[in-house]
Amino acid sequence: MSTLAIIITVLGYLALMFAVSWYSSRGSDNNTFFSGGRKSNWLLVAFAMIGSTMSGVTFVSVPGMVAANDFGYMQMCLGFIAGYLVIAFVLTPLYFKMNVVSIYEYLDKRFGVTTHKTGAWVFFISKILGAAVRLFVVCLSLQLLIFEPLGLPFALNVLFSVIVVYAYTYKGGVKSVIWTDTLKTLCMILAVVLSIVFIAQSLDINIFKTVSESPMSRIFHFEDGNSTNYFWKQFLGGLFTVVAMTGLDQDMMQRTLSCKNARESQKNLITSVFMQVVVIFLFLCLGVLLYAFASANGISEGGDKLFPAVATSGMLPTIVGVLFIIGLVAAAYGAGGSALTSLTTSFTVDIIGTKDKSEAAVTGIRKRVHIVMALLMGVVIIVFNALNSDSAITAVYRIASYTYGPLLGLFTFGIACKKEVRDKWVPLVALLAPVICLVLDLNSQAWFSGYKIGFELLIINAALTILGLCLLIRRK
Repeated sequence: MSTLAIIITVLGYLALMFAVSWYSSRGSDNNTFFSGGRKSNWLLVAFAMIGSTMSGVTFVSVPGMVAANDFGYMQMCLGFIAGYLVIAFVLTPLYFKMNVVSIYEYLDKRFGVTTHKTGAWVFFISKILGAAVRLFVVCLSLQLLIFEPLGLPFALNVLFSVIVVYAYTYKGGVKSVIWTDTLKTLCMILAVVLSIVFIAQSLDINIFKTVSESPMSRIFHFEDGNSTNYFWKQFLGGLFTVVAMTGLDQDMMQRTLSCKNARESQKNLITSVFMQVVVIFLFLCLGVLLYAFASANGISEGGDKLFPAVATSGMLPTIVGVLFIIGLVAAAYGAGGSALTSLTTSFTVDIIGTKDKSEAAVTGIRKRVHIVMALLMGVVIIVFNALNSDSAITAVYRIASYTYGPLLGLFTFGIACKKEVRDKWVPLVALLAPVICLVLDLNSQAWFSGYKIGFELLIINAALTILGLCLLIRRK
């Protein structure tokens, strides 16, 4: 594809996204921004959540990772299903019963104000890093396809992307995010399905036969317990990761809490996770076909660069490149916008506080926080670009293992145990648990006979947090 064609495609999608955002944000206020007015249709939210859980990282990294991990990611998806059941039947009724705007308000009512602030700050760090990784992927692709051919620096690319996500969430908040996520989901599914079809036609192959006979289509790995791809590591990692990154994440739960009641939220969650697993399987199938096409046509790129290289190689119909650009932009900007909305909500409600403030005062605070969060996201993306050397999908989950562990521990202890703790010491526990995990992660192979810690790092992190909270229990 030519640079001009790519620019036209990007601007065309952005125009459509802004039109949807403008239409959905009419008559918005703080209540609409934070919770969607608790009027969202559960089926619409379920469809939107397919896109909200999948960013540019999913779009680019999942197809590229099949060469290294086969279809092992599906083991994690089985854990996702179990995790969504926990969210639907344990966490969601709790949030609706307490009528919270931010889910971290639960920590205030259960432990105290210091734990509330700790949870909010942990989420803030988690989300700003995770959102930066996700938006970084689209910036990297746009740099390759648009900004570099025009001789423009990466910093200008980041500024453009941050302005886009800020502008379309400025007024409507979560209500705009749900509608744009619906558009994003539709574009992503069309992009992956039609890309599979066109690549198969170009290679003149049978899709089902090619995928099923490929050595990369192996799903289950039980043979090596030390491997990060071992089934139980992946399954348990998926379960606890989705509980932490969805059930304990203001970004994800903000959509679910916009439903009318707990029952509709439960229907939304169960429906959504099964649709998500199907879509992820399609991305993995696409990965097999992409590697087959690259091998047949002398394309040497792999990993995160595979899909962009094939889609824009000029060896496929132009529509494949158009679909790739639309799917990538839809995925990344949607994820960036929802992250920015949740960061603004949590920082305004949890850290600054809205109690006893007028509607006008809250609006002013929210707008200022929205700008600061957008700028900070841009800075983190630039720093990540300078440091990144890993697959983006792996980077997202490694970051989550360190940052979401304390949140998982806090909520698990709070729900399972009714003991009171010394609230003022909770920040120390939330800091020490990830530090100990880092030491274990760096030395696990030397200390434990070659055992390499994978996604179970999140479970260890949460367990250390729970142990620390047990030491803080108030004695009568």
